Amino acid sequence: MKRPTIADIASRAGVSKVAVSYALNGQPGVSEATRARIIAIADEIGWRPNSAARALNGARANCVGLALCRPARVLGVEPFFMELISGIEDVLAERSYALLLQVVTGHRQEIELHRHWWGESRVDGAFLVDLHHSDPRVPEIERLGMPVVVIGHPSESGSLSAVWSDDGEAVRETVAYLVALGHRRVARVAGLPELVHTAVRDQAFADACAGVAEAVTVHTDYTGEEGARATRRLLSAPDRPTAIVYDNDIMAVAGLSVAQEMRVDVPRDLSIVAWDDSPLSQVVRPPLTALTRDIPTYGAHAAQRLLALIAGETVPPFQDWAARLTPRGSTAARPHA
Repeated sequence: MKRPTIADIASRAGVSKVAVSYALNGQPGVSEATRARIIAIADEIGWRPNSAARALNGARANCVGLALCRPARVLGVEPFFMELISGIEDVLAERSYALLLQVVTGHRQEIELHRHWWGESRVDGAFLVDLHHSDPRVPEIERLGMPVVVIGHPSESGSLSAVWSDDGEAVRETVAYLVALGHRRVARVAGLPELVHTAVRDQAFADACAGVAEAVTVHTDYTGEEGARATRRLLSAPDRPTAIVYDNDIMAVAGLSVAQEMRVDVPRDLSIVAWDDSPLSQVVRPPLTALTRDIPTYGAHAAQRLLALIAGETVPPFQDWAARLTPRGSTAARPHA
């Protein structure tokens, strides 16, 4: 089927293409009755403005972009991004904005994608996630001049506005809790080491464990498979940890399964803490102690600030609430502490 055009609308409305253009772009030159008739016909035949036309007349796309450099199979099971997107969508829907989501394989592809989106007026702005140290995306986006909100720590966001929470505070609270329970051999199964938020957690964990007999961090790719593999290595060591903190809930659930497979009782022999308190953390047995934060609200705050940027407002960095520890059945005091 041929895509509907302005000429099709003009033919059905019995007016010129110029009149249709005036009506659809909110310009004077046609009566309100004619404008209403043209808009009704456009809706009826499914006409939509193309990106090239929007670029020429400077019209808004009413769409924002989000590129994710994660395997698509991981996104399907990772609660964090699904909850983040739900919060973003709640705000966008109120303003009749759409979210354009695309999975990319690396920073180079993401930079080209942003150039494409912005150059063709496909989006009015975008979110930037998973910041790296000296992230090449930041200076490129600054050069584009596209409104962007970084969902991450402002230390590497350049001049771009950031929405972030203090991951270091959450790590310190968790380690203090485990130490108070008598744990002196503590491990952390972390995410990708090149990510800024991973580095923040790494440093906070090292500082908080300064008085602990043994503390180790193992980096993974956030998948359940890697979380399980890391857990098997840790629990196979002669001086295995008595507590493990996981950087997401998928790895924590996988770690719990490995402990049960190796007949390591949770929480008697091993305490487990998950990061991000999704339903996954609560449906397993025992339910997992978790670092709880309102991820949909986190996404909503980012969306509100991006729309404000698009409207031309000045948007300073915004620090959201840090994750708070929610103790459940997967943590307990050491029997001989």
